[in-house]
Amino acid sequence: MLNIPSQAPAPGSQQRVSPSGQSGRNKASLSPATASVDWIRPFSKSGQDLTGLRGRLIQVSQEELQKLHTRPSSFVMLSGLVYNVTPYMDYHPGGEDELMKAAGMDGTELFDQVHRWVNYESMLKECLVGKMAPSTKAVIPPPSTRALAPPASAAPPADRDRDGRPRYDWFQTDVSVHLVVYAKRKVTCLSSKIIFYRGISFQSLEALLGKMSYMVHLRLAGEVEESVAVQTAFSVGKIQVSLRKKGRTKWTDLGQALDFHNTFVLKKERAPHYCDGVLVSKTEVNHNTLIFRVKLPPGTIRHVPVGRHVYLKALVEDAELVRPYTPVDQSLTASPQETDLFLMVKVYPDGVFSSYLSALHIVENPGDRVLVSGPEGAFSLRPLRDVTHLYLLAAGTGLTPMTRLISLATQEMENISRKTTLLFFNRGEEDILWRGELDQLAADNPRFQVEYILSEPSDGWRGRRGRVDGALLQDVLLRPDGSRCFVCVCGPTAFTELTLRLAKQHGFRPEELHAFQG
Repeated sequence: MLNIPSQAPAPGSQQRVSPSGQSGRNKASLSPATASVDWIRPFSKSGQDLTGLRGRLIQVSQEELQKLHTRPSSFVMLSGLVYNVTPYMDYHPGGEDELMKAAGMDGTELFDQVHRWVNYESMLKECLVGKMAPSTKAVIPPPSTRALAPPASAAPPADRDRDGRPRYDWFQTDVSVHLVVYAKRKVTCLSSKIIFYRGISFQSLEALLGKMSYMVHLRLAGEVEESVAVQTAFSVGKIQVSLRKKGRTKWTDLGQALDFHNTFVLKKERAPHYCDGVLVSKTEVNHNTLIFRVKLPPGTIRHVPVGRHVYLKALVEDAELVRPYTPVDQSLTASPQETDLFLMVKVYPDGVFSSYLSALHIVENPGDRVLVSGPEGAFSLRPLRDVTHLYLLAAGTGLTPMTRLISLATQEMENISRKTTLLFFNRGEEDILWRGELDQLAADNPRFQVEYILSEPSDGWRGRRGRVDGALLQDVLLRPDGSRCFVCVCGPTAFTELTLRLAKQHGFRPEELHAFQG
């Protein structure tokens, strides 16, 4: 049983007061970003123990977590990490009641719904208690930390396939070593990277299988070159990572198992894994939007599926900030890449993170760096398989998840003739992103149609005017007899919520709607 002492008051005070001078109970005006920057400073300087564990990190079982849901010891689990949030209660922007909704339980999903972009790892780092104890039902126990012996064969033995859980195998030649993952189900996302440190090579691979995550994490037995080849058969769930050895050698084992090696858990229990990205180019799209090209480290593969996003993390004004961005291709007709990421970002004058990105320097070797996560998000192409009419409603940079979806949806389909319509909402003509490419695609492909709706057009504008409303949707969201329709929405929160509500009023069922959350 855990024994957590109650929290002492802030140093030199009888009542906790925020750095802004307000009492801790009156904090609704603080943004999450502001709270993440300021709340911890009086405590971190005092050396006060905010966990109650005197620097120890522990494992917390599900039963123990459920018991710690009230003052003076309130614990929350976020992505597999457990925090004692009691000292943060008086500083939480939404008040104590909102924070207590997640006390004593897994708060990851609730946190994601409110502000997924906030970097709680930095904001609550002084409150970290430890990790959740592995679940006996969801996790494959990791192997012993002894070296991993070579298998008799690279083929998956039939008797080890019966449990349906992912597994890996490996084989080698004199000059190469090959890691093979048998996921035994469709792979939706893949991240693979090699880290080189003082002559030691580390391999990390995460495969997303629906809501589950399978990870391989090894200190390799020998040194390898930076070049990595990854072959994937996503539909059958097979992944092969091929590495070139430094020198002609025979390995007696694959390497040493590290944290989380050979584990199979719910994705929400897995903390995001970041790698260093280098900014190699900035391309102007319009007066306030740029495409940032980010090169990933040698040996890194990022397969970001259509409709998924990544997180960028950086230290800005002494605080770690995290923001979600959906990769685009270089153009609507370009083939996707898995070595570089292209991110379309609107730079706001008062936007802390976008202004930081805009100020980054580009030099040949190296450029300024930013941390990039693996793929995140829940969008699935499955509902689109037999759709005849796809409607995409985007506002501003809400276009970004639509771009790759447009490219995919307008490809030739053997069994279905699909019509894709983009309704693109902006303030003025100068704000329309990729207008030339969208117009060209509409001219070249009769199955794609784009319509621009402007809220503050010039006098010479001949297109639609106004904002999203019921009359507009009734006019454009047509449902011909026998059609199968699907609607995707992305934009500012108010736009997205209003559009979804109007679409439901127009007769669209929840399973026919998807909102990309930013």
